[in-house]
Amino acid sequence: MWRLPGARSALRGVRTAVERRGRAESVTEAVARAMERAVVRCVPSEPKLSLSFALADGSHKNMQRDQSEPLGRVLSRIATNALKGHAKAVAAKKSRKNRPNASGGAAGAGPGPGPEPAAPCEPVVKLYYREEAVAEDVLNVDAWQDGAVLQIGDVKYKVERNPPAFTELQLPRYIMAGFPVCPKLSVEFGDPASCLFRWYREAKPGATEPEGEGPSSLPPSSSSPTWTETGVNERVYTPSNADIGLRLKFHCTPGNGQRFGPSRELESVCPVEAGPGTCTFDHRHLYTKKVTDGSLIRTVSYNLLADTYAQTEFSRTVLYPYCAPYALELDYRQNLIQKELTGYNADLICLQEVDRAVFSDSLVPALEAFGLEGVFRIKQHEGLATFYRKSKFSLLSQHDISFHEALESDPLHKELLEKLVLYPAAQERVFQRSSVLQVLVLQSTNDSSKKICVANTHLYWHPKGGYIRLIQMAVALAHIRHVSCDLYPGIPVIFCGDFNSTPSTGMYHFVISGSIPEEHEDWASNGEEERCNMSLTHFFKLKSACGEPAYTNYVGGFHGCLDYIFIDLNALDVEQVIPLPSHEEVTTHQALPSVSHPSDHIALVCDLKWK
Repeated sequence: MWRLPGARSALRGVRTAVERRGRAESVTEAVARAMERAVVRCVPSEPKLSLSFALADGSHKNMQRDQSEPLGRVLSRIATNALKGHAKAVAAKKSRKNRPNASGGAAGAGPGPGPEPAAPCEPVVKLYYREEAVAEDVLNVDAWQDGAVLQIGDVKYKVERNPPAFTELQLPRYIMAGFPVCPKLSVEFGDPASCLFRWYREAKPGATEPEGEGPSSLPPSSSSPTWTETGVNERVYTPSNADIGLRLKFHCTPGNGQRFGPSRELESVCPVEAGPGTCTFDHRHLYTKKVTDGSLIRTVSYNLLADTYAQTEFSRTVLYPYCAPYALELDYRQNLIQKELTGYNADLICLQEVDRAVFSDSLVPALEAFGLEGVFRIKQHEGLATFYRKSKFSLLSQHDISFHEALESDPLHKELLEKLVLYPAAQERVFQRSSVLQVLVLQSTNDSSKKICVANTHLYWHPKGGYIRLIQMAVALAHIRHVSCDLYPGIPVIFCGDFNSTPSTGMYHFVISGSIPEEHEDWASNGEEERCNMSLTHFFKLKSACGEPAYTNYVGGFHGCLDYIFIDLNALDVEQVIPLPSHEEVTTHQALPSVSHPSDHIALVCDLKWK
């Protein structure tokens, strides 16, 4: 019989996933029917443990108790809580019974008053382990074992000690059709890969078919919404146009490969909105549909435009007056950034102008869901982030520096510092800058002998700061040489960043040629008062992997090539460069950023290969 290639293995994988989820849910449901659940969280580094369960009256108890406390005290407190809960339930029932009905009589009036029920006594509360009662003098830390049974009156609870649990779960506020929704989640005693996910969409008010077209014009119902399954059981969901106007619900069950913890659900705050249509990166994604094989390293360098700079009056009125105000909002731009970055299927992503909150709340959830792990280095108001594909690389070490701190205190830069102190005005300006360098050493997961040094930076921005960028680059290259030659001899280098230097500048000449003469005009880039003539050399043979594009930054008053991916010519080759957006795409909305592009810079993307 003819079969689609790989169909059998694909179907087997689908069947396994469905059966796995089905088994997990059937086991969970069976346990829930047979016995209630009492969840215990007990961590050695913390003095207290938590105990969570639901009483028969429907109230939920979450107790915090000392791990060193005898069990008897906890059981006594549970009995008291159960008695109080029972009393409240009786009082509520009595109140309903005596409430006047429409005919003027009592709602539950009978022939006459009956006898008052006897005052309830405290229920028997016991903890059993392996069918034997646990002694009340046993300490909490030892008493509450996984698989124990807590009995409160006639109700039994299965004790689950440290089951997988979500410590953080959050949906993005702004959701657009065609853009991936990447929930932020953190799992304790589990891992995201072992969790179960299911997505639902809100049923349209008054609609008989859940898959209707477009948003309904009917007012929202005051009752609870009805939800229909989307058929997507993955961590990431990309809404379609059919979801526009509808809210989403995310159902997730934490797991660790052996068992599952309590499920949680989240509903989106706002309905799905329409996307902007074609974006500048959509055509580029045609070249990056799949992750590269082991011999290639797809590398991205991208200045994201920090929110701290985009959300100023100066940015809105002077820098980017052509950009629609809503397109400068972080919630909007994050959708575009997530879609652009995940669509490149990169192995290395070096980012500049990354807000700390954007890194933790947006980039990490999105890129982690697509197999990447990241590290962050703060500069001042924003910083650098580097992500690497976990299936290809593991992080061996990190060697970040602040340029001015390294220049002042690291003996590695003693000779450069001796040259700079001859020019006090220039030295003061250099030491005032907060620029940093992020350096990672990664090891191939397939071949432990293959290691690579990945550097990421954002040099000083001012147009007259040419000499400052030269000195920052000299510090960077000396530090990278120390890492790639002294600490890990002979490993290749990939150096990404926004270098704020066009190909005609001294900084670019220094990187590519290996030296800069003391008479170069950039030593006086800010006038004679700060002139600091010196000659510099470096050890590497570097080239710009993406060449010298006409521009990587395009705003109303400037366009030019400021961003580069420099590579070690002795160890790496360029397999392909992903074409930049066309000039027509970039200028569709006059300049960048725009409703179809989230930054004022353009990402550089290339596939590199080991020599």
